Amino acid sequence: MSSKTRAVLTAGFLAVALGLGATVQASAGAPRSVGGKPTDDITRIADFYGAYTDARSDEGGGSLAKALRGHYLTPALQKQLAAWENREHADGVLRAQNVPLAWKVTDNGTVGNRTEAVVTLTWGSGTTSLVVDIARDSHRIYRIAEKGAGAR
Repeated sequence: MSSKTRAVLTAGFLAVALGLGATVQASAGAPRSVGGKPTDDITRIADFYGAYTDARSDEGGGSLAKALRGHYLTPALQKQLAAWENREHADGVLRAQNVPLAWKVTDNGTVGNRTEAVVTLTWGSGTTSLVVDIARDSHRIYRIAEKGAGAR
């Protein structure tokens, strides 16, 4: 057997032994699915944060971000956020001056006419958690805070 053939066979054996073939297949992965429904409050919060983050990330997305606030947030919350933003010089929905790299919404329970969710925003330096309350009858977000309503 020539040294060239031996080298090719050795490389092939090592690739299989180390699982490199499986790694290539695994990195392609199965197609991902994301679902939801407009009557589900957690879906609505996730829809809002996903669209809002996209709008804020896109150049010229300010008018879309404003329209999303008008659609998903109560007028009272919009007014509260404007006051917070004037005081803190940051985006009140994200509680930051920049845009997160990722977001996740987790159901935190339903009490009476409200559903509470924890929105985890991922930044380059870590994560921030916000508590978001949505009214079950109107499906509009009426509170965004650092702590849950019971922890005030």
